Amino acid sequence: MNDAIRVRGLTKNYGNHTALRGVDLDVPAGQVYGVIGPNGAGKTTTMRILLDLVRPTAGEVAVLGEHPRTGGAALRRRIGFLPGELRLAGRMSGRAFLAHYASISGTVPRHTAETYAERLGVDLSRPVRSLSKGNKQKLGLIQAFMHSPELLVLDEPTSGLDPLVQREFHSMLREARERGATVFLSSHVLSEVQLTADRVAILRRGSIAAVSTVDQLREGAVRNARIALDAADADALVRDLSTLIGVTGTRRVEATAGQSIVEATVDTHVDEFVKAVSRHRIHDLTLEEPDLEAAVLKFYDEER
Repeated sequence: MNDAIRVRGLTKNYGNHTALRGVDLDVPAGQVYGVIGPNGAGKTTTMRILLDLVRPTAGEVAVLGEHPRTGGAALRRRIGFLPGELRLAGRMSGRAFLAHYASISGTVPRHTAETYAERLGVDLSRPVRSLSKGNKQKLGLIQAFMHSPELLVLDEPTSGLDPLVQREFHSMLREARERGATVFLSSHVLSEVQLTADRVAILRRGSIAAVSTVDQLREGAVRNARIALDAADADALVRDLSTLIGVTGTRRVEATAGQSIVEATVDTHVDEFVKAVSRHRIHDLTLEEPDLEAAVLKFYDEER
C-alpha cells in the first residue's frame, strides 16, 4: 500500500451549501501531511468523511486500503482521531476517560497514557469536567496517540496549547513518523505544520488550490531585504534594483551619519539580486526568511 489516504472527486453538499468541490488527495504512507486553510475551507468535513462520521455526496475514499463505510470498528482501531471540536464532560477522571478509550481502541501498553500525560503536563486524577480547554486538548491527544495507530487524523491539534506543549506535540509527531505512522493534520496557521509536514495541501472554499512541499512553498515565497550602504550610493542601488525582474517595492527609507537604508521585496530571483547589490559598497545586508504565510495567502486572493 503506497497511499494511506486516497480521495477522488470528493464532494459534500449540505443543502444548498457545498462544503467540498471534487477534492482529490493522495497521502503517502509514512508521511506527515498537512492541510492548510481558513475556517470554513472544508478541512473538518474532509476528516469527518475519512472517519465515516459524515457521508460524502459524491466521490471515492480509501483509508488504509479500505472504504471507511465498510471498514467498521476494525479500521477505526487502526486510526487515532482528534476532532476539532473536542467536547469532554462528566465526573470521570482523566485516567478513567483514557481507560474507556483504550478498551475501544485496542491494546495500549501499560503506563503509556501516564507517560504521555507526564510529557504534556496533565493531571489524570482530576475530573474531566474540571479541566481547562488546554488540558482537555491534551487528553484528546493522548487518546489519539496511546494505541500507536497506523494513521493519525488530527483536526487543529494545537488549539489551546501553550508553546512549550506545542513543542512536545511536534516531538510526538516526529516519533510517530519514525515508527512508520502516517499523520494527516489540519490547521489554519502555516507555521503549525511547516515544522513537521512533508507535504502541504492548501484548501480554499472546498477545493484544493495547491499541493506542495514546505521547501517548494519557501522557494516561491517573497523575502524582505534591507541594505545599509553609503548615502551617496543609495540612489544608484535603487535604480539598479528597480530594473530587476522579481524585485519590487525598492525604496530609500532613511539616511543617518552618511549612510542610507534601501528596502526591497525579492521573490525567487535571489541570485540576480545579490549580483546587483555586490556592485556597491555595502555596510550591512539583511535578507529575511521567506514569508510562507504570504506564499499561502496568495491562494486566497480570489476568495477575498
